[in-house]
Amino acid sequence: MTHHENHRSHRIGWLRASVLGANDGIVSTSSLIIGVAAANTTTSEIMLAGLAGLVAGAMSMAAGEYVSVSSQSDTENADLALERQSLAEDIESEKQELAKIYEKRGVTPKLAYQVAEQLMEHDALGAHARDEIGITEDSKAQPIQAALSSAATFTVGAMLPLLVAWFAPLTQLITLVALASLVFLALLGSIAAVTGGAPIGRACARVTFWGAMAMLLTAVVGHWFGVTV
Repeated sequence: MTHHENHRSHRIGWLRASVLGANDGIVSTSSLIIGVAAANTTTSEIMLAGLAGLVAGAMSMAAGEYVSVSSQSDTENADLALERQSLAEDIESEKQELAKIYEKRGVTPKLAYQVAEQLMEHDALGAHARDEIGITEDSKAQPIQAALSSAATFTVGAMLPLLVAWFAPLTQLITLVALASLVFLALLGSIAAVTGGAPIGRACARVTFWGAMAMLLTAVVGHWFGVTV
């Protein structure tokens, strides 16, 4: 029988950006809608604020993810350049360095050196990137992927409370948007948990709790500082 384990760590990059984008889209847009609605405004003003929040939020997510992940990518590239230079100048010391890493993991000194030597014959830079620096293909920073994933999922997440607000009666808008958004957040937490192989209950509780807190606080602010139109 062949033993196969379905690992999910290769999904970390796009999953993190996607969950962050969708979560922010739901929470920020629903909170904005509820806060504006609590200030005794009309449906058209509420929708205008929600749409403005969607556009601004999607662009902010894309720009923020691209800048932050690009910084990570720059650091990784700088480390790889330094490692490439070290390999060119003193490859024997680099073998010893890699062997010491394997020794600390429990490999005998002789075998550790043999492993380091063979791995470096195959891909010296790749071996040091993985075992010395901690950079792998699965975890390597991808700024464009992160930016597009965040912007797209933010837009989808933001559209959900906006659609509820569009069809909800003004007198029940706050309640319906809040309840629907909590359901959307619980669903998002479940999908993210299943995709990442994490406990579903914990993921749902985490996103719904903080989403509820954001909506409640925004509603209070809107009520305190709102004016009657």
